[in-house]
Amino acid sequence: MDNRTILAEGKAILGIEFGSTRIKAVVIDEKGDVLAQGGHGWENRYENGVWTYSEEDIRNGLRSCYSDLRNNIKKEYGIDVTSFAGIGISAMMHGYLAFDAAGKLLVPFRTWRNTITEDAAGVLTKAFDFNIPQRWSIAHLYQAMRNGESHVNSIAHFTTLAGWVHEQLTGEKVLGVGDASGMFPIDSATGDYDAKMLDIFDTLPEAKNVPWKLRDILPKVLSAGESAGVLSAEGAAFLDESGMLQAGIPVCPPEGDAGTGMVATNSVGLRTGNISAGTSVFAMVVLEKPLSKVYPEIDLVTTPDGAAVAMVHCNNCTSDINAWVNLFGEFGKLMGYDIPAGDLFTKLYSVALSGEADCGGLISYNFLSGEPVVGVADSKLAVLRTAESRFTLANFMRMHMYSALGALKVGLDLLLKKEGVKVDKMLGHGGYFKTPVVGQKFAAAAVGAPVSVMETAGEGGAWGIGLLAAYMLAKKAGNAGTLQEYLDAVVFADRKAVAIDPDAKDVAGFEAFMDSFRAGLGL
Repeated sequence: MDNRTILAEGKAILGIEFGSTRIKAVVIDEKGDVLAQGGHGWENRYENGVWTYSEEDIRNGLRSCYSDLRNNIKKEYGIDVTSFAGIGISAMMHGYLAFDAAGKLLVPFRTWRNTITEDAAGVLTKAFDFNIPQRWSIAHLYQAMRNGESHVNSIAHFTTLAGWVHEQLTGEKVLGVGDASGMFPIDSATGDYDAKMLDIFDTLPEAKNVPWKLRDILPKVLSAGESAGVLSAEGAAFLDESGMLQAGIPVCPPEGDAGTGMVATNSVGLRTGNISAGTSVFAMVVLEKPLSKVYPEIDLVTTPDGAAVAMVHCNNCTSDINAWVNLFGEFGKLMGYDIPAGDLFTKLYSVALSGEADCGGLISYNFLSGEPVVGVADSKLAVLRTAESRFTLANFMRMHMYSALGALKVGLDLLLKKEGVKVDKMLGHGGYFKTPVVGQKFAAAAVGAPVSVMETAGEGGAWGIGLLAAYMLAKKAGNAGTLQEYLDAVVFADRKAVAIDPDAKDVAGFEAFMDSFRAGLGL
């Protein structure tokens, strides 16, 4: 069946992901081949001490993204799309969206970027004997309780961004297990919230003073392949302002960007891992066995089908690189050259390859927002050099590429060196890897292991959630086994990945850079 017929007959699958700076829609066929795309750029706001997006930002951004997709399909295929075989919604994980019984948002959305829950995260980590990072939903809820915030008693439900959008489309208060694992710890044996930790939470002093139980306000947990409802008439209108989209389309469990990243890189099996590097950066490895102790730098989440995953998540990655590249673009215009953004990034990323392995003694910190992994509470941006540093453009750009992975490497060293976690393959995706070779080469040096980038890496999380919707349909039809088996046999059998091994000089240079990076954190 040709692509036009697949779209016209409603047999294509739609995936939408809310990233930090872009909402992206991807339409695929049942094997994962991309038929059409759409997008909408957006930015978080820093208001009253909180990083947030408004309800209007979310609603209008979703509609704009879908409208762009619909227009692109019309332009390329000459048809008005009216239905899909399945839909999936994904978004940046964690954060805090709390609602009353009428569905009213009680306080502005508190995103993963906020580092305002240190007190709550510390108390919960100790109580659970399980690392609770500041960005997790339960940390935000418990901090609000400890702060005595007036909205707490009115909470009837709280969820993630993906969970809320999914609820608008289907009316279902559910989450995929991967996204749920960033709200509250999951017991991989049951595929549900950890019952023992739920009981412990109920014994905390603040929990005794609220009119609800935590179990009752958390979303229901679903695993990959399960049905999570269908698109309602109200949901169709919420998504498509043209009114052409039909209701009744099956929707898969909403997932977080960590889970969709694992799917998009085919790294949901044991001893597989991936690095997602864009506005934020995180690395994940599917574990063979539990870690020996609790590490504040390492989160324990799950794959979309519930397997235990060790994750190192850092709030900052490419934002500072982007700021410097934009500055060089301004200089180009000053000199009479209007350089396309793509060319500017490619040239400046590529020149980093000719820099010295240790960046010539240059150091930078890219903490646009706080970075709990290295103990930095709020925004700290710096470029440092000594009189002996070799201050060249190549070293300068290489420094920024290293710095983007600096905090990540602090956590990965604990996982790979101290815990001895084994990784057979590590896959990279996200904007950091967009320029061929460059980010991949530096990531291999940081990890000390081969890093692969797939030809599909640029499709990202919207593609990943589309694949999860396709898996749900295949599972329902009895044509799929486990998620890993499905991905291996149907999606990735003919897709290529290019691996780069770590270079010994780069590894030594990165370690030297990290010695200075760690030493300078005291500043």
